[in-house]
Order: sequence, then C-alpha cells, then structure tokens
Amino acid sequence: MKKSKADRILKKIAAQNGVTVSEVRREIELALKAGMDNPDPAVREKWNSISTDGQLPSPEEALSYLEDQLPLSRQHLP
Repeated sequence: MKKSKADRILKKIAAQNGVTVSEVRREIELALKAGMDNPDPAVREKWNSISTDGQLPSPEEALSYLEDQLPLSRQHLP
C-alpha cells in the first residue's frame, strides 16, 4: 500500500470519528502494542508473521498487511 493511500485512510477514519489523524495513529499504535504484548502462543505466532523483526509495525504497515490479507479472507466466504 502506498503511503498516500494509507494517509487517506487515516484521514477518513479521523473525519468519521471527529478526531485528528494523530489521535487515530495513537489509538492504532496502542491497539497494535496490546496485540503484540498478548501472551497467548497462538496470538504471538500470528504477530510474528505480521512483524518479522519483532518491532511494532507502524499504522501504515498494519494497514498494508491487512490490505494484503483481504483477498485471502474472501476465499473463505460462503
């Protein structure tokens, strides 16, 4: 995903929720950190596939990962 596309998504989320883009980024970062800190082995394994270097992905990286997963999830729809 290009940065400009991620920026547009973040701006749209901010506008829909009446907050700043900085607030959206901060909330996404908090959610990512909470997910990465989950002690469940299955959850940890999934996070390791998202962040191969063990570092917290940026909101843009997370959006890009999720976008890449959409075609895969559509394969499982009835």
